[in-house]
Order: sequence, then C-alpha cells, then structure tokens
Amino acid sequence: MRALALYGTIGSLLVTALATAPAGGATGAAAAPPAPVPHRIEFGRCAAVEHLPSTVECGRLTVPLDYARPDGKKIHLTVSRIRATARGERQGSLVFNPGGPGASSMEFPLYGALPKWRKVARAYDFVGYAPRGVGRSAPLSCQNPKEFAKAPTDSRMHPDAAFKRQKRAEARAYARGCVRRAGADLPYYNSVNNARDLDMLRAALGEKKLTFMGASYGTYFGAVYATLFPGHVRRMIFDSVVNPAPRKIWYQNNLDQDIAFERRWGDWLGWVARHHDRYHLGTTKKAVQQAYNKAAGKLRRTPLNGKIGPGQLQSAFLKTGYNDAFWPMRAEALAGYLHGNPKPLIAQALPRDTGAAADENSNAVYTAVECNDAPWPHDWRTWNRDNTEIARIAPFETWDNAWMNLPCAYWPDRPASAAAELDDAVRRADHPAAGRDLADVAGHVARTQVDEALHGRRGPLDVHTEPGALPPVLLLAAERDAATPYRGALELQRRLPGSSLVTENGAGTHGVAFNDNACVNKYAEAYLLHGKIPAHKVYCAPRAEPLPGQQATRAQHALPGK
Repeated sequence: MRALALYGTIGSLLVTALATAPAGGATGAAAAPPAPVPHRIEFGRCAAVEHLPSTVECGRLTVPLDYARPDGKKIHLTVSRIRATARGERQGSLVFNPGGPGASSMEFPLYGALPKWRKVARAYDFVGYAPRGVGRSAPLSCQNPKEFAKAPTDSRMHPDAAFKRQKRAEARAYARGCVRRAGADLPYYNSVNNARDLDMLRAALGEKKLTFMGASYGTYFGAVYATLFPGHVRRMIFDSVVNPAPRKIWYQNNLDQDIAFERRWGDWLGWVARHHDRYHLGTTKKAVQQAYNKAAGKLRRTPLNGKIGPGQLQSAFLKTGYNDAFWPMRAEALAGYLHGNPKPLIAQALPRDTGAAADENSNAVYTAVECNDAPWPHDWRTWNRDNTEIARIAPFETWDNAWMNLPCAYWPDRPASAAAELDDAVRRADHPAAGRDLADVAGHVARTQVDEALHGRRGPLDVHTEPGALPPVLLLAAERDAATPYRGALELQRRLPGSSLVTENGAGTHGVAFNDNACVNKYAEAYLLHGKIPAHKVYCAPRAEPLPGQQATRAQHALPGK
C-alpha cells in the first residue's frame, strides 16, 4: 500500500517504503561507484504544466539512469525552489520528499507561506522535486491511463476463487505492461538510485551537506541515503517511519500494514458509533461495520453515478486510516447515502477524469520501486496463504493491498531485465554510435549473470550507521499510524545511533510534522532552526479528536495519490 503524500495545502498524505541495490551493482556503500559531478541547477520560470505560481522557480537535474555506468544514459529530474525569505538568516536548502513511492514535492516551496512553516521558511530555501519516474522526471507508465482509471470496480474483504483468478490475471498483465512500456530502463527505478539522485541534488544545489525532510516512503530512502552517505548529512527529519529491516521490505511491511489499518478502521468505527445521535449508523463498531457492508453491497448491485462501486467506496474510506480529518466527512457521506442523500458520497468517491494520467504514473512508480527493491514471493500459494490468514483478523484492507502489490509476483529478475536490455541494444545496433553501447550492455549482462550465479538474488540494503558516523537525526511517529506502524520508528532508531524519537501518543494520523500538534511542531522547528535534538525518546499528547460536522481544510485532505 502506498504512502499517501503527507502534507499540504498542497498535498497531504502518501505511504510505504523500499530498497534495492542498483541493478548490476553492489549493495554496499563502499562498493558503489562514485557519482558523476553534477552541474549547478539553472533555475528559471516553471513550465506551465507544473501549475506553479511565478513565485516558484524551477530547474532540471541530470543524473545517470544507472550509477554503475555513470557515462551511460542520462535522465532529467524536475526541481522547484523558493528562496529563504530572510536572507540574513539563511542556513541552506531544505529538500523535502512526501512519500510514495510515486509522489512529487514540486509544490513543497509553497508550504513556506503556511503559518506553521513560516519560521523555517525564513532560514531555508524550500526545495521540491519529482523523483525519477514521477511527473516529467523520466516518467514511468505501465498501463493506458483510461484503462487504469476504469470504474466502477469491485472490492471484496473475503474474495472467492473466481475473483482471485481475475485479480491474478490483472496483476500479471500489469507487470507485463511495465516491462513492455519501460523496457530496459525498468530495473533502475529503485530506492538506492533514489538515494543517489538525492545526493546529486544536494551537490547541484551547492550544498556541502544535506538538510532533508522525508515522510513515509521518504523516510526509507532517506535512511538509505544516511547509510550510503553519512558524512553528507547535516540534518534529517524522518516523519512517519517505514520499518527499514531488510526482512520487512516490502512484502512483510504490507502485511503489517493490513493489521495496523484494521486497528485504525476500528478507531473510526468507534468514533462514528459514539456519535450515533448525528449519523444514525449504529451505537457499536459492529453496527457501523454492518452499515458500511450494506453500502458496499448496494453499490455492487447498482453503482452510484455509474462509476462508484465497492472499489471506489473502499478507496475513499481507506483515507480514514491516514488522517482523522477525514472522519466527519466520511461519516456524513455514508450516512447520507444510506439515508437517501447520495451527494456527499458522490463528491468524495467519484473518480476524477482529469487525474487519470497522474494516478497511473504514480502507481507505476510505486510498483516498479517496490518490486525492484526486494525479493517477493513468486508462488501464488504463498500470497493466498498469508493474506487469507491476515484477512481473518484484519479484513478491511488486506486483499486490496495484496492486489496492489501482486504484480511483484510476476516481476522480471535481474538477469531477465539485463537480457531485455541487451535485446534493446541489439535493435539499436545499426545506429552509427551504437557499437560502444552494445559492448557496454553486453558486459553488463555478463556481470549480472555471474553475480546472480555466485550470490543469488540481492536483498535490500541493510540500513544502519556506526555510532558517531551520522549527525543526530530526528524521528517523528504517531503511535497508532496505520500506513507506517510504530514499530518501524523503533527499528530505525535502533539502526541510527544518536537519533531522537518524538512520539505522538494515542494518535494515528499519518504525517505529524507541522500539522495539528504544537508539541511535535516545537521539536521539529527547534531541530531545523537550531539543530536542537530532544532526549532519546520524548512523547507528546495526542491532537484533539475531530468533532461531528467539522470541515477538513484543504491542507488536511489534499491527496496527490492513493
């Protein structure tokens, strides 16, 4: 499940995490080839397609597709910036990644105008960018956007054998679509390359050391960066932390999410039951769940507006697990639909015709990074056994999460990807400059095959630093976060000696920095502005629970991705 993009007036919420060695390269930091020296970014007017105001300036960063071959094919990443508002207080650039994989932070410079960010914006240039594959940064696609956005769709908490066969066929076709559309470039969309791109961005901004803030998946490849380049770190905030243990990336992390989402879904059911006098959906969690099931069954028989089926209902209500600002509006929508007023549900669940291409792109990047980062089970019996078992105790999201990740069961391994790359080079062999490229690719294929034979399938990078190698970093986590369960923060703190963990007790909103908890904001601001790190572990009381009828602000519910 993805990491819903977390912040913004400009984007709020995106989840999961990932890591793999660069295709054909070694996982160890010492064995990685040196990155090429980037040119300084030339900033100017942003392209109209970015839909950014004139206060934001944009540029382009050139990086190698494959860092094992730095003189080979290049790709270009889009970058955005607003300069620090108080030049005399400037400390450098603050680079932000909101998660995903598949999320862009091109709008991040606009955060500086928000009240909770203004002090930080005085001291830092706010820098956003679209990671490789996202938006206009070497965009990745696996399926025709119209096909990807086809609605209505079904969602079943306990699918039968026929439904499972259908979803397996869809996953296999989607993986083939990724291979067909991306070709030889597909293996290079991974978390280690994302971390190396981040170091290229640091250098291209003219920064000797990186100040970085990553949320959700951004915490994972940020931690990969800290492992590879500890001496390049100035300050880092990891907000809503992915569990980086190699055995968790990514298959087990998704199973852990299923259980955590069930708990958060239960939080919402209980909140609705406590407000039965307003919503009339039942006075117990069980009764509210039955009301939801009734709505799903009704939509399965007769999709609302012809496009809202159980799949669209599930997608809309999953967001109650990401941010409790969604609780009142989703309760109003469910109550309205069951009591004769479908307008709120239409407003909240109807697919956006204009967002299909961006949604498909985001999903393609998510899939490629997760599948490339780590080994996944290829035997359907493993998926069926594990998800059936989890669904017995956590039915709300388990199977939908499985379907989202199932293309990884059919993903090509490194030798197959290298062979496809060789085929691609052979097809280009009649080009005058193709001789060197063909020899280079052939050598790469041979090295990949030998490496696979000697060492087997590479696993994710073992994220960790030695004591004293990394400056103190700040971890932020909500105790009941569903997208990035709390144990992930404890695991990353153990792996990064000297780090400090701020916990929002009893809360479950995904993305806690510069949000609705003044205690958390105080620690984050003091760290960025003064380098002040709190104790090893500190705790903040939870934010106030939402009230019935309370309207979520755009900053709380803007969602750039699923």
